[in-house]
Amino acid sequence: MNTFNVILIALALAMDAFAVSIATGVSLRKVSIRQRFRLSWHFGLFQALMPVIGWYAGSSVHEMIQKYDHWVAAGLLSLVGVNMIWNYLVNKENEKPDRDPTKGFTLFILSLSTSIDALAVGFSMSMLKISIVIPAAIIGLVALLATLIGLELGSKFGLNSRISPLAKIIGGLILIVIGIKILYDHGILSIL
Repeated sequence: MNTFNVILIALALAMDAFAVSIATGVSLRKVSIRQRFRLSWHFGLFQALMPVIGWYAGSSVHEMIQKYDHWVAAGLLSLVGVNMIWNYLVNKENEKPDRDPTKGFTLFILSLSTSIDALAVGFSMSMLKISIVIPAAIIGLVALLATLIGLELGSKFGLNSRISPLAKIIGGLILIVIGIKILYDHGILSIL
């Protein structure tokens, strides 16, 4: 597999991280350097590690995980999206700040749910006898950069006082739609 193909795969895998980071930027409005580092580092790290895990797990575990990976990713993203909308609706009147999605368990859930698809890439490369080191590094770096760009775009929308309330709801809806799209891509909702 040549480098160009790996970059295309990395870009495709980074789209979930990009969309989630836009929603996170909207939620945070002002994104600190620490928050940028935490989110981009974790998204990049998880995106790089998942293909490695998939590669080592190989085809023996593939069918067992393949049956459920899309449900886990869709459920986690939808849960975080509903939580974003709920927090906005509950905190709208008293203007309490939202919980920081770049910390704690939320950060772990976002990192895991945006990188689960990378397991399949690792499985595929294992079956094709392709070395995983360089592809994993490229996948992680592309996810890191996509996350930084998404945070920047999201924070621009979040800082606009007229757009901010609507953007928070849209950010949560985006996460839910990504979850639904994952199910659709796996043929679960193919009747739609």
